[in-house]
Amino acid sequence: MPAFRQVGEKQLPNPVLCMAWSPKRDLIALANTTGELLLHRLASFQRVWSLPPSEYTGKDITALAWRPDGKILAFSLGDTKQVVLCGVEKAEILHVFPMQNPVTCMHWMEVMEENSALSSFYNSEDESKLFLPKLPTLPKSYSTTSKIFSEEKSDEIMNLLGEVRLNILVLGGDAGFVELYAYGMYKIATLTGVSGSCRNLSLSCDLKSLSVITEVRSADNNPEICYIQLDTGLLSDCLPEVTRMARKFTHISTLLQYLHLSLTCMCEAWEDILMQMDLRLTKFVQEKNTSTQVQDEFLELLLWGQSSPELQALLMNQLTVKGLKKLGQSIESSYSSIQKLVISHLQSGSEALLYHLSEVKGMSLWKQKFEPLGLDSAAIEGAITAVGSFSLKANELLQVIDKSMKNFKAFFRWLYVAMLRMCEEHVPPELNKMTQKDIAFVADFLSEHFSENEELFDRKGKYFNVERVGQYLKDEEEDLVSPPNTKGNQWLKFLQGSTQLKESPLLFPSYPQKSLHFVKRMMEDVIEQCLQKPAEVIGKSVKQAVFLPLYTVPESSENTPRLFELPSLWNDKKTKMHYVVFSMPEISPHKLYLLRKGTDPNRHVPNSVMSVDLSHHIDNAESDDAAALHHHVYSCLDARFYDDEMLTVVLERAEEEKSRRVLAQLPLASSLGCETEFSWKPGLRLDQQSSAIPCQGLVLGNQWRELENMKAQFVAVNGIRKVACVLSANLRHIRVFEMDVEDEDDEGAESQNASADQDGLEATMSSQGQGEESGEAEGHQGDGLQKQEEHLESEEALDLA
Repeated sequence: MPAFRQVGEKQLPNPVLCMAWSPKRDLIALANTTGELLLHRLASFQRVWSLPPSEYTGKDITALAWRPDGKILAFSLGDTKQVVLCGVEKAEILHVFPMQNPVTCMHWMEVMEENSALSSFYNSEDESKLFLPKLPTLPKSYSTTSKIFSEEKSDEIMNLLGEVRLNILVLGGDAGFVELYAYGMYKIATLTGVSGSCRNLSLSCDLKSLSVITEVRSADNNPEICYIQLDTGLLSDCLPEVTRMARKFTHISTLLQYLHLSLTCMCEAWEDILMQMDLRLTKFVQEKNTSTQVQDEFLELLLWGQSSPELQALLMNQLTVKGLKKLGQSIESSYSSIQKLVISHLQSGSEALLYHLSEVKGMSLWKQKFEPLGLDSAAIEGAITAVGSFSLKANELLQVIDKSMKNFKAFFRWLYVAMLRMCEEHVPPELNKMTQKDIAFVADFLSEHFSENEELFDRKGKYFNVERVGQYLKDEEEDLVSPPNTKGNQWLKFLQGSTQLKESPLLFPSYPQKSLHFVKRMMEDVIEQCLQKPAEVIGKSVKQAVFLPLYTVPESSENTPRLFELPSLWNDKKTKMHYVVFSMPEISPHKLYLLRKGTDPNRHVPNSVMSVDLSHHIDNAESDDAAALHHHVYSCLDARFYDDEMLTVVLERAEEEKSRRVLAQLPLASSLGCETEFSWKPGLRLDQQSSAIPCQGLVLGNQWRELENMKAQFVAVNGIRKVACVLSANLRHIRVFEMDVEDEDDEGAESQNASADQDGLEATMSSQGQGEESGEAEGHQGDGLQKQEEHLESEEALDLA
């Protein structure tokens, strides 16, 4: 009766490049060579969803990591140098941020430290809900690339932030590039001085140190694998302050994204049809034979009801009554959409931004606590001013829309009547009444908007700028074509005359010549500088505490996908240790090595290096199978930490005809019980002194299972959910196991039900997964029956719950 119960097996169409188990559910994420991201459940290895590659994000997935709460999956893309956060429930892209270098590895950890300052912060954190209204969701009709703010009935920012407890996404790349992102969103540290390109990394749960495995080119140009431990003491010493600051800045980052998407929606609401009037009038100027101004032609029509043949041709043949109606409706619907977005989205987003920045300013003034983290009150004051300017510009746009809507309404109403008279058609009596006030209003509009502008023609290729709203939504460096007229503004007059108020820091500058897009970009740059300063300061505080060269990379492994390669890292939260497991096939193919360091770089750890001899067994054979197993010599293909006490390994025993593969659990206690101390000789790599490393025999007990009919090579495990996934050497054949049960049908069925997650998320995934699976042609006999049984099992589990 073999150990571990096989619950699924599948041949995949494309090779898998990386795989990672969810920390909270029986779900595994896979990325393949086509750039597709797949989510499968444990039961029968059923597919839940797939996220195809896109031009927007990229096609070359280089690394995967789950957020510790299992609700968000992060993956990096090599071709576009981006990191994407994807919602697990609906396979939606929630957030994308660019990187300077391609990411080669990532690790997402959660801080486990507790203290009174943090506890009070966790309990009182969300005060902003009391003072700020909930942000309105963005309209679904617009094609914004991110769906984060367009879902109804969900608090997107809180979903993206996750729990209040600090979690950090650590990203590593080539040329010693390492960055830390709080909540996976806000960069809190940029580390410099790491030598080589990162292969693996792990940040300790007490934030005291970061373990990095790097590949360094040696003097003779051979790639060497090295272990580096970086002292991140500032993060652990200032944990409450770092958490508070990161939480605020992550709020600010998401609000900037919200404002950016709101402005994108406004640009989409503004239609090109609104340019029609300007272009038709410009064409009219170029084609007409008379020297009369366009403005005069329209004023003549307004006052005397007569028009030149050219103007009549323009109105009747080009603009037409039907076209005028359509233009009027387009302008009204477009302007009112933009107006709603400004009032509900831009203004509420700016208010929330001002609130959070003001809180950050208050934090920065507590210099004793926050100055070591690089918070600069002057820079934050500048950011507050920039947000104020943005609010003023949004308000200015509202006034321009309001005025334009009134003007266009009166103008189109008059022109519509004039055109009906030209056609000698019936004019509805309600449109026929025009007071002296209305005529004066239209005359003012014509004199202001219909005068030819030679300079504008040189700049924009048109003589007129009748439509005044679009200029605010253009993402250009140039000044506004028609800035608002402030001649009679009493407040501006008063400001110009007052020397004290003119330079007052309390008043936000308004930038009357600039567009809304320009002011928004300026605001983003100023806030970005505020956000970057702590990352630089914290990054500079991180120092290298340990540098240990381990071994040279064998040429044979250079073809292996990077993410499956050893060494593998682990952080033991209870004993506060970093563990590294690796093999050196060139030096000793039948040994597995363990390196351990305390998370506190100043703490001395005895027995820091030890090895397990895979050719020497010291446990008692309880059965014939186990006895037979003992006569063989093994080499390690892959090893991953199952939990703090166990290592999951894929072993190979070479025989004359064919090699046989074994999946096994190795208890760490037997290896760590080694009494002999290893003394590391400085200046030498570990593989050059491997003979002095203390060695223990292999202890397997009955925790192993032969993997028949499979050239197993790699394994991914999750000790919390007690699951393992084995991948073949060709990267296409997958087997999934439950690790805490033996392979017996009745017992297995119970454990499968027990491990079924009762979360609402799981239920939605189940329906999605089954829908997708049914579309796949599996070709297995009895597949329908098996699904029916699984469905019944899950119903029983729900009844039990």
